[in-house]
Amino acid sequence: MKLQDEVALLGFDRLQSSARPGLARGSQLRLEPASFESVLTSSLREQVRRIIRGRIIAGDIVPGAIYSIPQFAALLGVSATPVREAVLDLGNQDLVEVVRNRGFRVPDLTERDIDEVVQLRLMLEVPAVIAIAKDPPTHQLADLRRMTGAITASAQAGDLVGFVENDRDFHLALLSCFGNQRLVAVVGRLRDQSRLYRGLADTGPLMDFTREHDELLDAVERADPGAAEKVITRHLKHARDIWAGRQEDGKI
Repeated sequence: MKLQDEVALLGFDRLQSSARPGLARGSQLRLEPASFESVLTSSLREQVRRIIRGRIIAGDIVPGAIYSIPQFAALLGVSATPVREAVLDLGNQDLVEVVRNRGFRVPDLTERDIDEVVQLRLMLEVPAVIAIAKDPPTHQLADLRRMTGAITASAQAGDLVGFVENDRDFHLALLSCFGNQRLVAVVGRLRDQSRLYRGLADTGPLMDFTREHDELLDAVERADPGAAEKVITRHLKHARDIWAGRQEDGKI
């Protein structure tokens, strides 16, 4: 089952209609009961974690509102245990705050929070991409190209959650070619904390952002570290501008 199909089980149209801008901070979010298919997966904990993380990064889970673990479990057709475990995992990644006996909420991010995350990503990812471009990962290029294709397909379909997940998979797979799994883990955590794609939910210019992935992979494939450095730097700053809602020449 594809992630976008899994996410559809959550009925986030109900979540979004309930999570109005005027919702009081810290209030309990109420969801209408509904009937959903059961989630079919060998790892419920991982699947639930990916679903919740994807909706947080996409901005569909509202910062400050409290979400009930039993309600999420009922919507997914699973027990509360994998949902609780997934929430604890996300809490350890500082993506959510666990509210004892009530559920969880997403903390607000300040401009400074995002700036610090982007600064760290520039410090970590740019040198790694330069090194990768100096010695292209020949055996991984086909898989990486398929990943950029998946990003493009998600963008064309307007599938923000699929876009977020495919984008994350591509960047971490590319960084893994550097050979430092701690780097991959740190960047993955920074990406989750930043929620940089929230602005895309309103503006929708996914294709502009998508083309930069192909440009980056093209530079790596032709062993051009200078071009790769320029593209990854522009790409990360572009992500920061999207989060801030900045526009240039009528476009994000």
